[in-house]
Amino acid sequence: MTSSRSCKHLILLIYLSISLQLQVASSLSSPSPITSNTDAAMLSSTLTPKIITISEIIWRKAASNHSQRIRQLLQPGLTPLEHNFNSGKSKRRQQHYIDDWTALDPVNPIYNFLIEYYGLKGAKGPRRLARWAPDPKLLWEEHCNEMASSIVSSSSSVEKEQLYKAAMKASHGLGGVLLENANIDDIGGTLHMRGGVPVPIMVEEGDPQEDTEQQLHGVLYNPAVFYNRHLPLNNNNNNDKDDKERKQQLLKTIAPFQWYTSILKQTLNSDPILHCYGLHEWAMQYHPEGADPPPSAKYQSSLNLRVSRQVINDTVERKGVRCTHVDALRFFAPAAGPLNHHGASLQRMDQLRLEQKGCVHAHMDLLKIGLKLQGFIDSELMVDILEVALAARKLDVEASPYDATEYGAGIVPIETNEGRKVYRERQIGLMQRAESVRQRLLDAYEVFMKIAFDESLLLGSDEFVGGRGKRTPSVVDDNVVTSKSNTGD
Repeated sequence: MTSSRSCKHLILLIYLSISLQLQVASSLSSPSPITSNTDAAMLSSTLTPKIITISEIIWRKAASNHSQRIRQLLQPGLTPLEHNFNSGKSKRRQQHYIDDWTALDPVNPIYNFLIEYYGLKGAKGPRRLARWAPDPKLLWEEHCNEMASSIVSSSSSVEKEQLYKAAMKASHGLGGVLLENANIDDIGGTLHMRGGVPVPIMVEEGDPQEDTEQQLHGVLYNPAVFYNRHLPLNNNNNNDKDDKERKQQLLKTIAPFQWYTSILKQTLNSDPILHCYGLHEWAMQYHPEGADPPPSAKYQSSLNLRVSRQVINDTVERKGVRCTHVDALRFFAPAAGPLNHHGASLQRMDQLRLEQKGCVHAHMDLLKIGLKLQGFIDSELMVDILEVALAARKLDVEASPYDATEYGAGIVPIETNEGRKVYRERQIGLMQRAESVRQRLLDAYEVFMKIAFDESLLLGSDEFVGGRGKRTPSVVDDNVVTSKSNTGD
């Protein structure tokens, strides 16, 4: 057996061991999960524990289609196999690690943001995007009714009962979406490792097979299982130290999801600013006479500037900058900060009021927000998010002062009246395209949180989100902001 497979089988054995220990511990304080009465009561009234089985032929085709779509989108930015970024692949091939993904090119200006902004480094970055998982909306009653009849595989009543018992046991009575005949090699390969629960075939009730290789009913996904929703919370006993600490940890876990939900809502409800013209890239290169050299001048250092330094300065100074994106402002040249109509510097909490649907960087950040849900998000939605993010990045680069034509980018000369008109038209088209994707992502977040976490925790986690008091999520803080302006060009 190869070392790669040995490692995966060891992970499975450890998982099964821990799972059985938790089953024993749980059974001491509550009825068997298979009865599901207690567990069902813990969930929302619209989320009854159930096992939804997707047949192997259906999920493997969906996973293959997903991987192909990701490859088509990333192909122009992937490095060739012989590139030094892929030097580790020969070693993996000696271990029979079958995989043909390569790293993204860090100097390709259209694709390097995936590395620099969102950490999709090496071959594991594209591989992460290419993995597939079922949509947890299938577990939500209103969505299950309209989809389940077309995806639930057929089997004899005896086989169904055995599968049901094994899946409910593996999921601590919470149920989930089961991918029929998925095996240990699929986890981390075709399928997302995060959230994947192996469902072993039982020899006798309660006892797994000794030889776990190929002895699975499949792999199950349910965010409620991943976040241990089967473990009861004693909401009436505030003196239980362990329970209180667990609640606090869960609130910290929920906070980023609540934060991104708030950002998505704010952006959807915002008025677009359609006269920024992508000047954040120019502000990074702004260098008036007597000012210190801009630290971000080294950004995209592999590209030549297509305009002179004087043109950059004149374009930035023409009417100032109208940038609402917190992270973009962090990379401004120091001299450009005071020229921003929305503040020379911004704090993370300002994002809740400044994020707006016309911002190309906000469209790119949909990928960051989507990645947070990977393993528990519709894979088709993830591809659509990546498509929008890449389109936003291309406009971002084409409107910049760099010459990226050798990478297939055009030029949108925003230093001219005609160029600003073109930018605005494309910005509006991109905004309209991103709108439905952003709404779908918000819906995905809301369903995910309702499935994964107890309702009382979701209410309690408001204190960890901006505007309600005690803390902010685990994201970077910046500095101060002035009032928002939405005046025209």
